[in-house]
Amino acid sequence: MPPIRLLIADDHAVLRAGLRMLLDIRREMAVVGEAGDGLEVLKKARELQPDVVLMDLSMPGPGSGEVIRGVLRNSPKTRVLVLTMHDDPAYLASAMAAGASGYVVKKVADSELVSAIRAVHAGRTFVDLTQSLGSPSPAASSKARGRTERPKVLSRREREVLQLLAQGHSNQQIATRFKVSVKTVETHRTRLSEKLGLKGRAELYRFAVESGILNPDS
Repeated sequence: MPPIRLLIADDHAVLRAGLRMLLDIRREMAVVGEAGDGLEVLKKARELQPDVVLMDLSMPGPGSGEVIRGVLRNSPKTRVLVLTMHDDPAYLASAMAAGASGYVVKKVADSELVSAIRAVHAGRTFVDLTQSLGSPSPAASSKARGRTERPKVLSRREREVLQLLAQGHSNQQIATRFKVSVKTVETHRTRLSEKLGLKGRAELYRFAVESGILNPDS
């Protein structure tokens, strides 16, 4: 079998070097490139067509959600595995909604990272996340059972409602804009919370920014 071709994306050169050393010594894996910011990730993914992009969420350039979607658009056979310091279900939901196939935190053991790469390359979803209070998240518990479900995709109207909520619009203002009842908007909001596992406007705002639905500078 040909080796798994990897693109490492992180803005810390020392970390990229360490990951390269860890992965290149394995006969089943080959690091074919590195990237230090979001634009470089998109460029290298298009040029190299790697099997897996191992990607940090916090890099200079476009938002992580935009980068993930761009990678999948420019290299349809590539799978994205997020490797991040963010041990937070909101970031997990954002990355998976953008199209990532896996999510692991940087404190994960080397063997676990290798397992994650193998899993996403094989077409499976891999999530390793423990909430900061120490209790396993629903995603982590699901992985322990051997399978992790990808969060449901948002409909066009749900994305529109999420964007307006994140911008600070009230339920009444959204209802007026779409010419629907306030109860309909409340239903959309409830479905958003259920799909994304988020509570409160602050978490919705963060998700909207991380997933590229909302540009915080606009």
